[in-house]
Amino acid sequence: MRDFIAVPCLFMRGGTSRGPYFDAADLPADPAARDRFLLAAMGSPDIRQIDGLGGATTLTSKIAIVSKSTRPGCDVDYLFAQADIEKPLIDTAPSCGNMLAGVGPFAIERGLVAAEDGETRVTIFNVNTSSRIEALVQTPGRVVAYDGDARIDGVPGTAAPIILNFMDVVGSKTGKLLPTGKARDVIDGVEVTCIDVAMPMILMRARDLGLDGAEGKSAFDGDRALMARIEAIRLQAGRLMGLGDVSDKVVPKVGVLSAARKGGTITSRYLTPHALHAAHAVTGGVCVASACGVKGSIAHEFATEDPANPRNVVIEHPSGEIEILLTTKGEGENVSITAGTLRTARLIMRGEVLVPRRLMD
Repeated sequence: MRDFIAVPCLFMRGGTSRGPYFDAADLPADPAARDRFLLAAMGSPDIRQIDGLGGATTLTSKIAIVSKSTRPGCDVDYLFAQADIEKPLIDTAPSCGNMLAGVGPFAIERGLVAAEDGETRVTIFNVNTSSRIEALVQTPGRVVAYDGDARIDGVPGTAAPIILNFMDVVGSKTGKLLPTGKARDVIDGVEVTCIDVAMPMILMRARDLGLDGAEGKSAFDGDRALMARIEAIRLQAGRLMGLGDVSDKVVPKVGVLSAARKGGTITSRYLTPHALHAAHAVTGGVCVASACGVKGSIAHEFATEDPANPRNVVIEHPSGEIEILLTTKGEGENVSITAGTLRTARLIMRGEVLVPRRLMD
């Protein structure tokens, strides 16, 4: 085994994503060396990721790095990393609410958090967004339960429910609810809303792009002219939001919005940002749901009104829907938002990732 470096990991599905989960203590401490290891582990860059754990899509090229937290009131720290498929790039700018669903179970499995009998509450600090999330994990007999009756769109079958309550989500990257200071801006002749709640996003109308909003993956990923137009808007929005040059970053993300069709609150097509998400990111769902309550925003224009507080916001997406329980306090830039959602996770494999030693040089 002298030709390889072996690092323990759990390979898990978190929500509608999947990837390896690592204890930060097992990875190289130097960020550059860590990223070289992660690229090799995932098999990037290669469009098939044939020599690693990656699944050749953005949803299956994700990594969770977890560590015991030293922050008051937090049990573990969670750093999300996105492995680029075609470039030698590990991006830790965004977060992932789907992979987040596996952080609580991982922390318990690896002994970072002691399990309670019945249900275990794990308080997670998201390093990417400097926010806290409360995860409620089912642990009958002080053992993580993966089997259950909860169902989420985009995942076959059922599993044990994991409740995620997102806190400190306003201004996750920019420090502001509306980073440009306005509920609407015009970029390349298209009205957009630039908003930052859990995930910085640019929201725009489907019809302004020549779409009806119900399109699937082929309509986006197969239309180079459309994706180039959206990317041009995204790059300009990134600068307006104070994020600088985002050409090599996956934030801000893009939401293409239209009215609900199946009794929900709103329809969203979530771009990751260079491909259509097969379902919808959780953090993106929190952002879209929050935007529904911001008067003057593109989302508010389409959203079904609900004066309740807390209220359920149902976002229709290509695989079904995602439901966000939204609680707000205050208004405008001083608003406080807590968002809860139900996810599931599954432990797929435990073992070691082997990386050729020569790739670390």
